[in-house]
Order: sequence, then C-alpha cells, then structure tokens
Amino acid sequence: MIDRLEMFMTLARERHFGRAAAACNVSQPTLSSNIKQLEDQLGVLLVKRGSRFQGLTPEGEQVLAWARRISGDARAMKEEMRAARLGLSGRIRIAAIPTALAMVPRLTTPLREKHPGITFSILSRTSIEVLMLLGNLDIDAGITYLDNEPLGRVISVPLYSERYQLITAAGNRYSERTAVTWAELADLPLCLLTPDMQNRRIIDHHLAQAGVSARPSLESNSMTVLFSHIRTGRWSSIMPLNLAETFGFAEPVRAIPIVEPDASHTVGLVVQPREPHMPLVKALLSEAKVLAGDFAAPDRTTS
Repeated sequence: MIDRLEMFMTLARERHFGRAAAACNVSQPTLSSNIKQLEDQLGVLLVKRGSRFQGLTPEGEQVLAWARRISGDARAMKEEMRAARLGLSGRIRIAAIPTALAMVPRLTTPLREKHPGITFSILSRTSIEVLMLLGNLDIDAGITYLDNEPLGRVISVPLYSERYQLITAAGNRYSERTAVTWAELADLPLCLLTPDMQNRRIIDHHLAQAGVSARPSLESNSMTVLFSHIRTGRWSSIMPLNLAETFGFAEPVRAIPIVEPDASHTVGLVVQPREPHMPLVKALLSEAKVLAGDFAAPDRTTS
C-alpha cells in the first residue's frame, strides 16, 4: 500500500496524471490503475473523476494527510536502519528564505565534516513556500522567520536575530551617519525584495509604523541582484546586517543601523513535529542548536 500512497501523494502534488506518472517513473495507465486499486482498498473515491485531474474529494484530502504521515514514518524507519548499518549518510533537503541563505553554510559545513556521507539540496523559497514544502514532505527542513507570521504546527530551533541596516554607497545621503530612522528611508532610491517575501512585508510594516511607505525603484527576489545594484553607487537597500556582511564591505559600501524602532526578528530552523525524527533530521537539529549559541533554547512546538 505504501507505493500506492506515494503515487497518490505525487498526483496530489503535481495535479496532473501525466506529470505524476513521469515523476513516479511509471506509465500513466499504471498510475491510474494504482490509484483505482487504492480507492478499492479504502472503499472511497479519492480523485474527482473527469478527462483530466480536477482535484481531490474530501475523502481524498483526508487520505492525503494520512499518506504523508505513513510515508514519513516509513522513510524514517528505512533511514534509521540504513544509518545503523552504514553510518549517517543521504541527502538533506532544505528550503530557506533568501535573507537566511548566507548562514546556511554554518549549518551544512560542520554537519558534513562530522558525517562525510551527507549531501545537501538547498532551495531559495518564500516563507509561505517553505512551510508548504515542509507540510508536503518535499523538504526535510526549512529556515524561516519564527516570530512574525503564523508557522502552523512545527518544531523550531531559533538560530539568530535579524537586525536591519541601510546598505548604501559612500557619498550617498546618510552614508556618513551612525544611524538612520525608518522614516528617513522613504525618499531614497531603494531596491528591495519583492512583496511576496516576508522580509519585504516586515520592512513595509516598519516603514508604515514610522508613517511612511516604501516606493522602491527596483524589486527582485534575488539578494545578489539587490547588492549588485547597491555597488553601482546609485541605489540603497534595507538588509539584515548578517546577510550584508557576507557580500563584503569594501569601499564604497556602508551599513548604517536603522532605528526608531530598532527592530529585530528571529530566524530559525523548522521541521515536522514528528517523533522519532529521521537520523538526518535529528543530526541537523543538533547542529542547529550548536549554531544557535547564546540564543539556543529547547526546540518548541508552535501551533
């Protein structure tokens, strides 16, 4: 039944019989036959019938939740037995918000040094996509904000606190200041992340608190694009200090703290609230707690 449940999960994710069959490496008739056999086993219709995929039935949605749980348990058991035989190895899939990508090596590098058999797949995604991928079991862990928008039910480990700086070139307005207020940023030629990013929503919120609004001259979902524009000397941006430092502060780029308010938001690792965790996830959680340092606290379940 597990193979059929995994085919059903793939169909629910792809929302197309042909793509789901290709993802499962089977023919479309084989996929359809397995879904029909699963329906017969359970005694309910799982998929709305039609010439193309039209969605899941209410019973199908219920079975999907069970399928994810059962598949996750089966995968965890296999991983644990493999680790017992061969040592810790395999691929860890992580999705991170763009502003957190720069700190990912601080997790992956020491973990691989301890366990050379581990490989990684790192994706850049919005905070909403991180939680969706985690819920669908398409990733093993996410790195996202913990204290700004609802997370749902997850296990979280706080990693660091994100504080905001005006990143600008020498010679620009405010470049020689020791601090700048949120209200003063409104008239600068700003390049910011796109509105679908939680970092942008945070920035918009703090600007609104100061009685102004963001009117960026450029928006991108790539931090590299933003920083390359800053380096032209014609643009400024608002970035977390820890991220901006990874790009380097050789002249003429400056970082000026933003105050009134001196805002900060917590970024952390999130995983599924399941016990036991797969050995790879357990090792990642352990490394996250080491990285957390002074900010480390017992992982907590939020809902």
